[in-house]
Amino acid sequence: MATITERFRNDTTLVYSADSALVWERMFDAPRELVWQAFMDPDRIPRWWGPHGTTATVVEMDVRPGGRWRYISRAADRDDVPFMGEYLEVEPAERFKQTFIVDIDGMRDHVGVETYTFEDIDGKTKLTSRSHFPSVEDLEGALATGMIAGGVQTWDRFEAMLTQDSGSAD
Repeated sequence: MATITERFRNDTTLVYSADSALVWERMFDAPRELVWQAFMDPDRIPRWWGPHGTTATVVEMDVRPGGRWRYISRAADRDDVPFMGEYLEVEPAERFKQTFIVDIDGMRDHVGVETYTFEDIDGKTKLTSRSHFPSVEDLEGALATGMIAGGVQTWDRFEAMLTQDSGSAD
């Protein structure tokens, strides 16, 4: 299998594969605590989760080991898509690990495991996401859906929200 690195890298985001895992790396010009809070705040999730042209509704978000999350992604050109999972590990402002399931027929059995790490580098935050797929075939299937373009757009929206939040008084 060719590495994803050969398929995608731009000025902001690096995406590459390692066996059946997809790794995303991006530096955000925001303190680690703000980046962490943006991931853990159900009021902020709808402001950035999903590619351009989509909206997200947080149905459930219980951020603790064993807690569950569920979001509904909506777009004008398709049916709603529910996503869900369980938090496996939560180390505030450092990392979290969760399961990731597309909650539609034919997809529920394809459970991914995602680990997000938040690294403070001189007041900025390096965010790394490692998504483990059940198999290389599952990874290739996910890539065929356009997930890299959608993921980059999601992180672009995330960065725009961080910029907006950093510029406003809390």
